[in-house]
Amino acid sequence: MAVLLQRPHAALAFLFLYCLTGGLSIPDPRQRQALIQLEASMQTGGQLVLTDAEQQLDALLFKLKQEEIMRADFPPAMHFFKARPLIRTSPIFGLLQKMPKGGALHVHDFSMTSVEWLVKNATYRPHCYMCFTDNDSIRFIFSSLWPKSLPHCSPWILLENLRAKMANTTDLDNSIMGNLTIFTDQDPETVYPSQDVIWNRFEQAFLALWGLVTYAPVFRDYYYQGLTEFYMDNVMYLELRALLPEIYELDGSTHDTVWTLKTYEDVTRQFTSEHPDFFGARIIFTVHRGVNISVMTAVVEEAMKLQRDFADIMAGFDLVGHEDSGKPLWYFRDALSLPAERGMPLPFFFHAGETELEGTDVDQNMLDALLLNTSRIGHGFALLRHPLAKVLSKKRGVAVEVCPISNQVMKLVKDLRNHPAAALMSENHPLIISSDDPAMFGASGLSYDFYEAFVGFGGIRSSIGTLKELAISSIRYSSLTVKQQEKALALWQRRWEKFVSENAL
Repeated sequence: MAVLLQRPHAALAFLFLYCLTGGLSIPDPRQRQALIQLEASMQTGGQLVLTDAEQQLDALLFKLKQEEIMRADFPPAMHFFKARPLIRTSPIFGLLQKMPKGGALHVHDFSMTSVEWLVKNATYRPHCYMCFTDNDSIRFIFSSLWPKSLPHCSPWILLENLRAKMANTTDLDNSIMGNLTIFTDQDPETVYPSQDVIWNRFEQAFLALWGLVTYAPVFRDYYYQGLTEFYMDNVMYLELRALLPEIYELDGSTHDTVWTLKTYEDVTRQFTSEHPDFFGARIIFTVHRGVNISVMTAVVEEAMKLQRDFADIMAGFDLVGHEDSGKPLWYFRDALSLPAERGMPLPFFFHAGETELEGTDVDQNMLDALLLNTSRIGHGFALLRHPLAKVLSKKRGVAVEVCPISNQVMKLVKDLRNHPAAALMSENHPLIISSDDPAMFGASGLSYDFYEAFVGFGGIRSSIGTLKELAISSIRYSSLTVKQQEKALALWQRRWEKFVSENAL
């Protein structure tokens, strides 16, 4: 693939050193411009040599971004729930939707597919029951017989009977959708005044959709639809963090973890065979960080076996859940050390640094993730507070999986221009952009998060080179083998060239 790197000119490097050692006694406009160029070359994509067509598209993006930044209602400075309609009308967003974005490397299993599809498809199937919980949530189950009552839940209601009595089911469907996402049309700062409130709502939404997506027929279709939505957003590869839960049938019988992983593999093969320009997907097996040590040990043992038996689809292992209220990585160090002790490869992709609790045991997850040889860092929001972790991750090529909208919605940062990743991008720290839980946030695919990164993190300085390197990095830092990466990059490059030629001035 013809991607050339342009090293800073020797004169610029000399000027840089001269400024550090002696300074400039008389400011010179030429020297000032040289410093600006040198600093720009240090950012993500700053050393890529652009083709004529790429330069033309870059000029268009620069013009559009200048207009965007001058808006009084600048989307990256606003909460995403309020900014979403503005982003949808942005010409930059329109271009980003068309752009081949490479891979989505940080996405969770049951928040990848739109809740509208889930409600319109899954809840209209026969034998779907719903009940209302004591804490104003809902639960679902599919059953051939009337299901047994759940604790703290109303009697089950068969949805097809309930809808048959209604002249208009729109309000019911909208109400169900509202329980399956944390998106709100009200003021999000009022609805979610603290991280504890929004995390509780977030986890309740997952519990609400659990009985829908773990029903075997829905499970297959849900995953296929999720792949479709990312594919339609010009994402060519996916690494999905998945709990691999028991999946149940209409008669109440259940399937084990192996069946669930095998189903992911089968559906992925089906999708790639029907979409030859989609490169594939792999699974990062996850467990909730609230489990005890014995459970963690058993799950790591299972993960090693799955890694051995399903090497093509299985990418590795991670812990999920609210980092602040969960147990730190160091608590599980013995269990997480088992693969290394036994010489059995099990790549780690640890969530770490999704926190504001500076100096706590949770905050040490950044260093512990590196100590445990994580392949990437999920979120890494706290990385700037850990200079050693920043140096080590860059030296080792451990990319940070940055999820802009997630970090804002979950109340880590208000204005995305102030996100720590803006500083990481300015110094070309290895990172990729992903969407975490797009369906939960009222987003989809990767385009919304790419918009926030390009316009918010990058400001006026980010360029087409920034976008290009972010897309390339999503393949280079994936769990694919080197040979697979080269094949994927060649496929991406053809799509990139087509995108540029069709959209350049």
